[in-house]
Amino acid sequence: MERSEYNAPRVAVIDYGMGNLRSVQKGFERVGVNAEVTRNPDMIAAAAGVVLPGVGAFGACMENLGKYELIDAVLRAIESGRPFLGICVGLQLLFEESEEYGPVEGLGVLRGRCKRFPQSEDPDYRVPHMGWNQLDKRTPSPLLDGVDDGAFVYFVHSYYAESDDPGVVAASTTYGVDFVASVARDNVYGCQFHPEKSQSIGLKILENFGRIVKESGTADER
Repeated sequence: MERSEYNAPRVAVIDYGMGNLRSVQKGFERVGVNAEVTRNPDMIAAAAGVVLPGVGAFGACMENLGKYELIDAVLRAIESGRPFLGICVGLQLLFEESEEYGPVEGLGVLRGRCKRFPQSEDPDYRVPHMGWNQLDKRTPSPLLDGVDDGAFVYFVHSYYAESDDPGVVAASTTYGVDFVASVARDNVYGCQFHPEKSQSIGLKILENFGRIVKESGTADER
């Protein structure tokens, strides 16, 4: 049985059947952040911070968000001003569309689109982009506080986000092309990489998000 609104989790990890949910939850727990996996819109509405993970195809993720009637819950969480974090495909869904089996319409929170990595004859260049790569920090973001420029984080993806607004790009990474690795705009944050798989750097990022939630004044300290 899910908890009542009175006992709302500090961070709600949205369960729409697409994502490394338990690993994300455990990552938050390791840094002392209360996180709970849920697809209950009332619990998402009551949480102080919201996380949208994602693994798989962009279209399937959007389809599942619709299937579980969670699109409105996501948009309301963002519109409310509560801290929001998209991870991997969860970041891509924040953009207007993806060319993956598409075009497929996204949430449209950020301007831009998602594209497939280009092909190459280089035998060392393979799609999906999978493994450790470096962050090139672009604009200040509290999500990346304490993370050095050039820090290595873990990626697994075949598509990347291309932003129409350079001001939201907190960090980029190069793999064949220069692509969005992290975004930040107001209360909305995103990581194309997996912080829950990025060892100490990733845990620092999850800890930072917990701090952002706490400093937002909406965290439930009970």
